[in-house]
Amino acid sequence: MPQLDASTFASQLFWLCICFFSMLFIMSRFIVPKIAETLEQRRRKIDGYLEKAEALKIQAEDALGKYQKALSDASKKAEDSFSEAAKEMNLLVSERQKELNEELNKKISQSEKQILKMKEEARQEVMLMVENLAEAVLGKLEIKNIGKKEIKKSIKVYTEQD
Repeated sequence: MPQLDASTFASQLFWLCICFFSMLFIMSRFIVPKIAETLEQRRRKIDGYLEKAEALKIQAEDALGKYQKALSDASKKAEDSFSEAAKEMNLLVSERQKELNEELNKKISQSEKQILKMKEEARQEVMLMVENLAEAVLGKLEIKNIGKKEIKKSIKVYTEQD
């Protein structure tokens, strides 16, 4: 094996050093700086994204706070509107009920007057029938000395006692 030949050790060491140091030089001057720059760009990009994410988080929290405030304001407005509508409805109901009560009282009053009128008409008809009946009975009994005026007077006296 030629690698184990001691006469070629010096030249092998020489070329090993040349290759090693030239690769070290190339790596340190060209490849490592590009890798470092890429890593630095990546770090800056990630930091930028983190800053944007933090700013967006703050904006989202502000928006959430505004939303919750708007929601509570809207809820309060709705409650106020509802209570105002309920008051208006109660007022309208009470007014309508008052109107209906007045109308009902008028109808009751008219009905009572009409009932009294009908009662009076019925009483007069009954009185007329009683007078006619009394005349008929007196006629059947052949009592001629009692006239219509006396019958009316007697019936009137009798009905006033009740």
